[in-house]
Amino acid sequence: MKIESKKGGRAMEPIYNFKETEMNGGIINFRDYQGKVLLIVNTASKCGLAPQLESIEKLYNKYRAQGLEVLGLPSNQFHQELDSDEETSDFCQMHYGVTFPMTRKVIVNGLDEDPLFTYLKDQSGKGRIKWNFTKFLIDKEGNLLKRFAPITKPEKMENLIIDALKK
Repeated sequence: MKIESKKGGRAMEPIYNFKETEMNGGIINFRDYQGKVLLIVNTASKCGLAPQLESIEKLYNKYRAQGLEVLGLPSNQFHQELDSDEETSDFCQMHYGVTFPMTRKVIVNGLDEDPLFTYLKDQSGKGRIKWNFTKFLIDKEGNLLKRFAPITKPEKMENLIIDALKK
C-alpha cells in the first residue's frame, strides 16, 4: 500500500516497507514494528548531545514492555561519529548503556541519503536534518506523530510516548 506524500503528491511506501542494516549485519525489518510505537533517532557518538542516549535508553527500558521500540541510526554527516560501526556500538554501550538496535552509519541529507530519512523528512514537512539527534516518533499504525528538534530532551517526549502507547 502506498500513501500520498505530504510534499508533492508522489506516492510513498509506508514506513513498514523499510529495512535497515544493524551494526552486526542483521536486517531490521520495519514490519516487525507494526502495532508498536517507534522512536527513530539519528545519532552521533562525538556530538555534544550524545548524553541524550542515556535518557533515550531509560525511556526504552521503561516502556518497552508496553510496546515502545527505539532505533538509532548513526550518521557522520556532521563529522561527529566514530570511524567504525564496532567503535560506535562499543562506545554507546559503554558510556550510555545502549541496548536498543543501532544501524550501520547512514546519510541523512543529500543525494545519497538513506531512503528512511527521505521518507521521514517528507512526512514531517520540515525538510533537511539540521543536526544530530533529530527524533521522529511513529505511532502504532506507522504514522509520524512528531518530529523533535535535536535539542529536545528525551524526557520532554515522554507524555506523547505514553499517549501513543495507550491508543
